[in-house]
Amino acid sequence: MIRTCSRRKTSRHGRGILPLIGLLMLSLSAGCTQSDTNQTTTPQQSPQAQEATSTPSPQSLRKIKVVTTFLPMYMFTKAVVGNAADVEILVPPGTEVHEYQSTPENVKAIATANVLVENGLGLEEFLDSTIKNAQNPKLSVIDASKNIQPLNEISPVEKTSKKEEEHDHEHDEKSGTKAAEHDHEHAEGNPHVWLDPVLVKQQVANIRDGLIAADPANKATYEANTAAYIKQLDNLNSEFQQTLQKTPSCTFITFHDAFPYLAKRYNIKQVAVVEIPEDQLAPADVQNAVNAVKKYKVKALFSEPGVDNKLLTSLSKDLNLTLRSLNSLETGNTDPQYYFKAMRDNLQTLETACQ
Repeated sequence: MIRTCSRRKTSRHGRGILPLIGLLMLSLSAGCTQSDTNQTTTPQQSPQAQEATSTPSPQSLRKIKVVTTFLPMYMFTKAVVGNAADVEILVPPGTEVHEYQSTPENVKAIATANVLVENGLGLEEFLDSTIKNAQNPKLSVIDASKNIQPLNEISPVEKTSKKEEEHDHEHDEKSGTKAAEHDHEHAEGNPHVWLDPVLVKQQVANIRDGLIAADPANKATYEANTAAYIKQLDNLNSEFQQTLQKTPSCTFITFHDAFPYLAKRYNIKQVAVVEIPEDQLAPADVQNAVNAVKKYKVKALFSEPGVDNKLLTSLSKDLNLTLRSLNSLETGNTDPQYYFKAMRDNLQTLETACQ
């Protein structure tokens, strides 16, 4: 209730008590002023409280949009941002990233994104034209492999002899057929750095730094999430070291040149028959696998999850080697923790195969 105050009339006979009445009226006037103030204004705030009121809370700020290229980049980026940003993926898990062709949806995604995270090292060849078509001058691109020294020499890819290759080439020209092109040249080196937990630490740090530059308001969140993920990567690295030091120089054959960084890190040896996964193996690939088994003391033959190649199964029986699955992390769950599950499965597979 608003209190109203009116001036009181005094008689001539009351002049003796005027000072007292005046004092009383002054007191009442002050009380009315205070009452009116409380009804029309808010209490005065401290400078800190005023600043907190004028500054929007993090929850009320619009989240930035981050687009990632394929599964490992999505997992690492999601681990860094948590819930501080919206994260999307361009290449659906299980889709071959090496020869991916962008879609109109990819162009739209990049056109409206604040940040794009790529693996780099020449892996995402589709990006140049896609970014150009998106026409997004405000886009920030994070190269997750920045400052990582690539393996310029691809790990040993077992091939037929030069004479055999020349003979096959001449035969193809004469017959009018074209040999299956399994080689996929990576001019910037082998791009599969995400399969080495130590190099992933650098990738995650690069993603963190790029996100902080693009979204400094969430710096503390990005730093804390990165530190937690790197701690998990340190633990994973220790597990690989302790386990694979028991089987030094173990040699294994793959049909995807995806594991040279992992092999180098833990003192084992990958011999790739083809550089990128193929739906069908050419006869030359089969011969290369046979040559590799003869040349090296091969302990294991590896395919990849989801690949049902009867030729590989038959070949493994002929070579008296068990065909196992080694995950290149290009397919699977999008949960950032899936990386550790898949890599521990790989570790267990390598340990079993190399004994």
